[in-house]
Amino acid sequence: MTDDPTHGADAVAITGVSGRFPGAPDLDRYWGALRDGRRTLTDFDKDELLAAGVPGDELRRPEYVRTKGWLPDADRFDFRHFGFNRSEAAALDPQHRLLLQTAWSALEDAGHDPRTPPARTGVYAGGGLTEHMLAAHDDERLAATLGELQVRILTDREFLAPWISYRLGLDGPSVGVQTACSTSLTAVHLAVQALLLGECDTALAGGVALDAVRPRGYLYRKGGIFSPDGRCLPFAPEAAGTVPGNGVGLVVLRRLEDALADGDPVRAVIRGSAVTNDGAGKVGFTAPGVAGQTAAITEAWAAAGLEPARAQYLEAHGTGTELGDRVELAAAAAAFAAAGTGRIALGSVKANIGHLDAAAGVAALVKTVLMLQRRTLVPSAGVTRPHPELGMAHTPFRLPTAAEPWTVQEGGPRLAGVSSVGIGGTNVHVVLEEAPQPRPGVGRRTARPARVFSGEALGALHRTTGPDGDASGPVRPEPDASPERPAGALQAALARMLVETLGLDGPQDFARTYFEAGGDSLAAVTLVGRIRDEHGIEAPITVFLEDFPLHGLVDRIVAQAAQDPLAGLLEEFEAGE
Repeated sequence: MTDDPTHGADAVAITGVSGRFPGAPDLDRYWGALRDGRRTLTDFDKDELLAAGVPGDELRRPEYVRTKGWLPDADRFDFRHFGFNRSEAAALDPQHRLLLQTAWSALEDAGHDPRTPPARTGVYAGGGLTEHMLAAHDDERLAATLGELQVRILTDREFLAPWISYRLGLDGPSVGVQTACSTSLTAVHLAVQALLLGECDTALAGGVALDAVRPRGYLYRKGGIFSPDGRCLPFAPEAAGTVPGNGVGLVVLRRLEDALADGDPVRAVIRGSAVTNDGAGKVGFTAPGVAGQTAAITEAWAAAGLEPARAQYLEAHGTGTELGDRVELAAAAAAFAAAGTGRIALGSVKANIGHLDAAAGVAALVKTVLMLQRRTLVPSAGVTRPHPELGMAHTPFRLPTAAEPWTVQEGGPRLAGVSSVGIGGTNVHVVLEEAPQPRPGVGRRTARPARVFSGEALGALHRTTGPDGDASGPVRPEPDASPERPAGALQAALARMLVETLGLDGPQDFARTYFEAGGDSLAAVTLVGRIRDEHGIEAPITVFLEDFPLHGLVDRIVAQAAQDPLAGLLEEFEAGE
């Protein structure tokens, strides 16, 4: 190993990040929960679960745990924007919906307009099994309406990546990844390799897990991986298993030299990564293996040209199971042995949000990126001391119990490792480094607002009926009284449209600009489509990007209509109704 802290030609930049995690519909709230060491799992009451369809007999069993890492409103989806009709959208699996929305906002976070994405952009992503998909395949009426092949294309997880490529016009490789719990971090590794091999110039990588959109708990089974009390406490004395959860995350990746040259907003740098499998070297198919995990870590740091002892933090897979924690700590201790005793902070995001299955690795990666950006180490929620039987005092690791500054005693960059382990033996490790300072004289690409799908007052989002009983019909706030300034039928109609889409409070909001009022590029696309469909006016998208109040925006669109005889006739017809 060269142990060279300078950025090499084989480094990859993380230029955009987007995700939704339990209790954290956006990254600001995700960071707040991580920093404060808060558990963001949802504890349901019996009435909620009964209303969601959980059988009463199951709910009354003493081993039923009423806890989950839950995503409320995970089925909300602006299907028209992504080119689906209502029937297709009803069949489209919620995992596809979440991943499409997250891809859009990740590109925005990287400073790109998702309508004109970078050339040669690849997609590497995977997901889990869903209640929706299983129900769709058993729905004979749905198959008769859409056809069996179309139902499969709209629901099967093997099409998660291709739908993103198709709907966003991405012409790089489009690869479905499936390695169980390590799926999303494996996807990141494969995307990194594709970039370094020149197979693409930009890549979206990550994963999604959404087994059900309705509230659900789980049955605790002794000897299984799930916790009896709805808490996940990796490496702690109280650790008794993990808690299932839902989430989605994607990162935008570019070769570091390209990102720096183009002034991209670099969040962190991937210096190296590796994937291994345990093979037969473990006690059973579902069990983890020490040698395979150690190899993944050492190979990733070798690929980075760095000694593992340089690390200051390790984000572990950390399921909180007796066997899993013991094996993982032993493997990591062997790989990082040269670091000395108690020098590397150790954590697992599963303590906060539970185990997100196919999205677990990207949730851990995003957590570590946020820590690097803020130069802060955070605790694992509820973990105050290590399990005495693990012997952590004799390893390179320590457990932070509160947020603390991420200091570097030896100088040089902040470095971290992120591990993910999949049932079946696929181990992944990624080496992260803090972002370099921008080069002098290079303009910085401005990140676009990536708030479009986080559950905001965006009235254009719809809840579509699916085979598993999602609610039907559009979900839109009731419009307030029309603002006083716009006059005439067309002006009033446009004003109502803005009130509905942006969730405006009243006339005073029309003195604000479109973006000040909470607008973004996606809502602008939706509004342009509605204005065309409902009023026959081809409003230019640029009108929403200019710096003038909303009442001026309405006036501009009305002026556009005055130049269109057909739109003028439509306005007269509406006025006469």
